Amino acid sequence: MGAIGIRLEDLPLRAQQQALAQLKTAQIQKARKYRNEPETAEGIRFDSKKEVRRFRELQAMLQAGLIRELRLQQDFTLQEAYTTPDGRRIRAIRYCADFCYERKTQTGWEKIVEDVKSRAAGCVRNAHPAYPAA
Repeated sequence: MGAIGIRLEDLPLRAQQQALAQLKTAQIQKARKYRNEPETAEGIRFDSKKEVRRFRELQAMLQAGLIRELRLQQDFTLQEAYTTPDGRRIRAIRYCADFCYERKTQTGWEKIVEDVKSRAAGCVRNAHPAYPAA
């Protein structure tokens, strides 16, 4: 099915107003929640410049042998989907970490799950060694 060519002037006044309002809305982009600017580094798209900086830090640590098994955007299922006794379907709760890696310690390797946060989000970085690496 092809596009139908309709001239705006041929529409009733109310339809013209609706079409113009929709076009205006489509042109205005929604502001990002924390005003972060997406950035690309080494062909990878990151959500913020801070995330790119952390990625480069982790790459340097990886090359120095301080960390290993660096993974980006690792998914975790925190709670599986289930059905309640009355038949309602409850969706799974999922979490996507910015970075996952193993950090060298005195006793071996510690699994780290890390999120990069802005000051607006309340903290600089959360490291979660308690979460199992997937």
